[in-house]
Amino acid sequence: MSSFYLNKNLHLQQGVETREDEEQSVKLAEILELLLAAGYFRARIKGLSPFDKVVGGMTWCITTCNFDIDVDLLFQENSTIGQKIALTEKIVSVLPKMKCPHRLEPHQIQGLDFIHIYPVIQWLVKRAIETREEMGDYVRAYSISQFQKTHILPEDEEFLQRKDKAVKAVLDVLEVYKPQRRYRRQKEAGELMDEESRVHSTLLEYDKLTTTQTHDNIHASLSSGCPAAPPGMSEVSEEDDLQAAEEVGTGKLTASAVGQIVGLQSEEIKQIASEYAGKQSELSSEERSERFGPLQQHRRAVASINKQIQDKTKQLEEVGTRWYWTVLLNDVVFCLCGRFFSVLEKLRSLVTMNENLKQQEQEFRTHCREEMTRLQQNIEELKTASGQDTDEDKVRLNIMTNGNELIDKQYNTDRDKLHKIRLLMARRNREIAILQRKIDEVPSRAELTQYQKRFIELYSQVSATHKETKQFFTLYNTLDDKKVYLEKEANLLNSIHDNFQQAMASSAAKEQFLRQMEQIVEGIKQNRIKMEKKKQENKMRRDQLNDEYLELLDKQRLYFKTVKDFKEECRKNEMLLSKLRAKGAS
Repeated sequence: MSSFYLNKNLHLQQGVETREDEEQSVKLAEILELLLAAGYFRARIKGLSPFDKVVGGMTWCITTCNFDIDVDLLFQENSTIGQKIALTEKIVSVLPKMKCPHRLEPHQIQGLDFIHIYPVIQWLVKRAIETREEMGDYVRAYSISQFQKTHILPEDEEFLQRKDKAVKAVLDVLEVYKPQRRYRRQKEAGELMDEESRVHSTLLEYDKLTTTQTHDNIHASLSSGCPAAPPGMSEVSEEDDLQAAEEVGTGKLTASAVGQIVGLQSEEIKQIASEYAGKQSELSSEERSERFGPLQQHRRAVASINKQIQDKTKQLEEVGTRWYWTVLLNDVVFCLCGRFFSVLEKLRSLVTMNENLKQQEQEFRTHCREEMTRLQQNIEELKTASGQDTDEDKVRLNIMTNGNELIDKQYNTDRDKLHKIRLLMARRNREIAILQRKIDEVPSRAELTQYQKRFIELYSQVSATHKETKQFFTLYNTLDDKKVYLEKEANLLNSIHDNFQQAMASSAAKEQFLRQMEQIVEGIKQNRIKMEKKKQENKMRRDQLNDEYLELLDKQRLYFKTVKDFKEECRKNEMLLSKLRAKGAS
């Protein structure tokens, strides 16, 4: 037991023995760094104990992860043992609900086992950061919506003002520039059956047929009525179309011309369009032949040669692919032939093996038949010979029955012995279990140390409460005595005030009054002397107790110094013993 305490580095901290462990302090520093990195800045307060910092950080992380826990550590510091146990049990009960992969017990948190607390803190901080990232956008959107319910930015106000003005301006413009009908189709004209004709008629009535639409109509009529132009003349045809569109676009239609166009029947419009397209194609072909004769022939020759080259290349590619597939087919056929011959050889070997197996089966069957006949003959011979050996069999049976009885007796005795041994073993097991429970009831060194710490804390708490109660009693007694003296003084003053006028009426009463006053003053002086004497006695007692306390402190210092010296001597003794053992071994 002494070696156990000597190998520990003990020191006094607030009247409680605690163990300094470098690894524990390192883990505590890492835990505080993790909490600060996660955003729990209360861990920076130096006045808080490690328990308050760690448990407060765990509670903060759990709350950040959207898990409810009935714990409030923000304004509850330096808790008692019962409060600490309740806090740790609540925290430990929440961790399995969060699916924490690390196990933690309440006594580990209460005993500040930072080595086992560190992985839990690490997991909680990681989970809190992930939850904060997930909820960040949602919280930001919610805060913006809540802000917009009661507040408006200056930019929004300007936008709303400009929006009203802009909408009003757009409506005014639409009202001013709304479409106006300029022409009306005559009733004598027939009904238009084609949708395109109706659209053109309506656009002409509102004067909305633009130059681009006219160009599109002309181009569509040309493309529908004329044959496909050669590849070399695409640019020329486009130029002609643009010129025609410009000519049509620059021309102006009078009211009578519009009425005539609108009044035409749809079939007549189509016929006129086809005639116009034919004439236009003739004119374009003549102009093209006049302008681009040699150039067009050269282009056509180049195009034909290119086309022939493309055809030949396609034929060459087809021949190459055919040759590739023929070669590949020959290889496949050759491989299949080789495999076919190998399979044929295997089939031949299997056929010969099958024939051999059939022959062996026939031979085995004949052998089995011969063996069966031989065994049947042996059975017949044994049956005939069994009639002669009946007496010998009876003797053998008697011997066997006697032997069986002996075996049964031996079996019964052995079974009884086994039953007794089992009962004895069960009794021994019960005794062992009782002893094991008694051994388990004896606390270990770690448990004794923890019990010692808890008892010291409980003793300090009880002593503090007792001291506070004694102070309350002393204060009460002092105030009660003060009250009594004040009441006496008040009664005395009242009696003096009441009897003063009567005493001053005559000289005899006056003298008697003065004598009474002198007696009262003398009594007060005696009481004062008694109280001063009592005060001196209490002061002397206090000084005596203070001297005893100082002597005890000196003894305590001497005790710790002696323990330290004893530890040093034990260390030297162990070193010397190890050296002696090393020399003896050498």
